[in-house]
Parts: sequence; structure tokens; C-alpha cells
Amino acid sequence: MSTVTDKIKILCADKKISAAELAEGSSLSLEQVNRICESDEIPSLSSLIKISRALGVRLGTFLDDSEQIGPVLNRSEEHHQSVTFTSHQTNSNSHMDFISLASSKAGRNMEPFLINIQTENGNETCSTHEGEEFLFVLEGSIKVRYGAETYILNKGDSIYYDSIVDHLVTSIDDNGAKILAVVYSPS
Repeated sequence: MSTVTDKIKILCADKKISAAELAEGSSLSLEQVNRICESDEIPSLSSLIKISRALGVRLGTFLDDSEQIGPVLNRSEEHHQSVTFTSHQTNSNSHMDFISLASSKAGRNMEPFLINIQTENGNETCSTHEGEEFLFVLEGSIKVRYGAETYILNKGDSIYYDSIVDHLVTSIDDNGAKILAVVYSPS
């Protein structure tokens, strides 16, 4: 079982919130919540943001390893474990590996990630959640579907958007892409 799933279950138990109440509070279906709670995989970022709001905790609560009050420093030579968020509706976003750059920072309001994006081969399901996102392309090229618009971003390009609008980020070639993403989710 993933530590994210364990943390969701512990928080629900501590707050005496049933799966049905979590589903209602997060605007997810009861079936989705049950799949999330019974899975070894980490839920989609969108679902996790909705669950964090329903439980009244920061998104980072699910990703924290330890809590540091001061700054968190990441050295380029250090190897960081990546996390692959999944969708419990489809396999969307399984083409993205997230490396948290601040998992040990206490009280943070932003979630900075390095994301390795593989070529999407299948269902392209858009995501939507409260907050904002900033993406900066480090390697390769990406396609960002944002509402009815599509944007192509190359190395050095960036985009900042409200994540309440349907959006999807994919690599546009077989080599994949690497981006820096900063996600803000209001608490």
C-alpha cells in the first residue's frame, strides 16, 4: 500500500470521515474514493488536491517525508525518488513521473516538482482542480491543452495558468520531456 493511501486512511479515521463523506466532500464518486483507498498506486494529482481540501490538510501532507521549518535544499547530484500519480478513472497521467522538490518543507503553500513526461499512448483525460500551475520546459517539447486552446512549449518556454480549467500536459515526441512545475493549491 502506498504511503499516500495510508495517510488518506489515517486522516479519515482520525477525523471520523467515512468513504461516502470523503466522496461527497471531495466531489469524487464513492467508487473513485474506494479505488483510491484500496490501491497501491498514488491517485491523480487532481484527485489528491480534492481529497486534501475535503480533509482540511495541505496537499503536501500526502507527500511529506519529514518536516523542516527552515529551507529545503536539493543538490543536483542527489537522487530523488519519483512518484507516478495515476487516475482511478483511466490510466491517464501514468506517463508522468513527479519528483517532489520540497517534500520535507513544513507549512508550504506551493508544490514544486521536476516531472519527466513520457510520450502519452492512449487515453488523454484532462485534469481540473482548484489552484494555479506554473510549468517551465527544461528538456524536450510539450503540448498543453488548456480549455479549448492548445499550446506547444519548447525548451526554455513557460506557461502559468488557473488549474480549475480543464488541462492536459503531454510530450510531443518520442524522446519525452522534462519540466519544472510549481502547483499552488489554496487550503
